[in-house]
Amino acid sequence: MSTEPTDTSLTRAQAPIAIVAGASGFIGGEVLDALRAWGYATRTIGRSPASADATWDRPDRIAELVDGADLLINLAGRSVGCRYTDPNRQVIWDSRVDTTRALNTAVAAASVPPRLWINSSTATIYRHAMDRPQTEEDGDIGEGFSVDVAKAWEKEFFAGDLAATRRVALRMAIVLGDGAALNMLATAARLGAGGAQHEGRWFPHRRYRGIGPAASGPTVWRGHPPSHGRQRFSWVHIDDVLRAIRFIDEHDELSGPINVSNPQVADNRSLMKALRKAVRMPVGIPAPRWLLEIGMVVLRQESELVLKSRWVLPARLEAAGFDFRWTDIEAATKHLLR
Repeated sequence: MSTEPTDTSLTRAQAPIAIVAGASGFIGGEVLDALRAWGYATRTIGRSPASADATWDRPDRIAELVDGADLLINLAGRSVGCRYTDPNRQVIWDSRVDTTRALNTAVAAASVPPRLWINSSTATIYRHAMDRPQTEEDGDIGEGFSVDVAKAWEKEFFAGDLAATRRVALRMAIVLGDGAALNMLATAARLGAGGAQHEGRWFPHRRYRGIGPAASGPTVWRGHPPSHGRQRFSWVHIDDVLRAIRFIDEHDELSGPINVSNPQVADNRSLMKALRKAVRMPVGIPAPRWLLEIGMVVLRQESELVLKSRWVLPARLEAAGFDFRWTDIEAATKHLLR
């Protein structure tokens, strides 16, 4: 669509319609605001009838919304900012796989299906990588719970022949903005616990075991090899996520999985250093795994967030001519936290 500013005389009925599923999170709210600024009329799908135009328990209403829409963006999914207990694991799976399946059914049945469907995915689909970066072309798919969720998510998304609808899976790195990941790490930095996080020995557990009909990886997880705070941290500024969505909207040649991750990958040490500078805390106590795990129990989080080495590059976006505006981790954290 045109990149020109929207004519204020354009009525809601005349504007192309964008459907956003899962708009209640911080990314979803930013996407809604951006779509409206770009000239779209927006409708939402969510869990609450008080705040969404359609709810997941009303497939007939979802079908009505999708039929005739120009753009469909699915960001639905329970936050992974929790402990991976068995009930939480199942909710994380269902909230991604089942909702994507429901949308696929609606698009397939539409008489006028959306021209573009963008579905959230995750760069966590790739393996723990300390040796080389992972791109869409040559990345190695990992194993275990988070990876199995990502694989099933994309499988449902790309299922079936939707010839009239271009489909793009956003394999997003950790998004820095007013969300749980940045806020949790920034809080640690403010409290003087903003040193690097180190992999090490700890009790084995089963929370990261695979899930679903094709569960992968070991049943008992014992940790990664020691990384001494040098595990890679792939990230992307929320502003660049929005710009990437618009870029994909305007470039019909882009389809399939696309990495949305800053090309200037940080490591854990540089991330925590940037956070300490942003919150003006000169002290940062390092966290060996045993201490990190105790903290994660208190915070009801998982250490995977900071101990898995995510080294992901946006090869397809860059090849298509997209430029990331936020490439310096210190500048990005300073901007977001101050």
